[in-house]
Amino acid sequence: MVRHAKSSWKYDVDDHMRPLKKRGHNDATLVSEKVKNEVAAPQKIMSSDANRARTTAEYFKEAFDISEENYELNHDLYDFSGQSVMQTIKGFDDSLDRVMIVGHNHAFTSLVNMLGNEQIENLPTSGFVMIDFEENSWADISTGTTVKMVFPRHLK
Repeated sequence: MVRHAKSSWKYDVDDHMRPLKKRGHNDATLVSEKVKNEVAAPQKIMSSDANRARTTAEYFKEAFDISEENYELNHDLYDFSGQSVMQTIKGFDDSLDRVMIVGHNHAFTSLVNMLGNEQIENLPTSGFVMIDFEENSWADISTGTTVKMVFPRHLK
């Protein structure tokens, strides 16, 4: 799971269209480069279709060299409560073992704490958390093991 990078409030645009600010671009680059060197590439990246999430996801797509066919924008990940995100996760194709999702708080902090075994106060912008599940079907996941966290502050 990746929370979108730091976005800008400088522009008079709809929330869905808010871009990243310079720090967001820098942090997304730092985290995606670190993560690509430490974990196996996801088989699929799925991102919220909000501009800030999509732009963040593209840094990871490029770092992992993910093809267009394994990259998807999904409006259901433009969710702040976590219910739609959880439904999306439980609906993943069981042929996929490693999926990266990119989205928003408060949903992502809640889900990281609900699904992983390590509690974090807040998943920061550009924050990456990897959770491993023992189940063979995405529909059956409940609690997994938090195996890696990479936050921008770890890299500066």
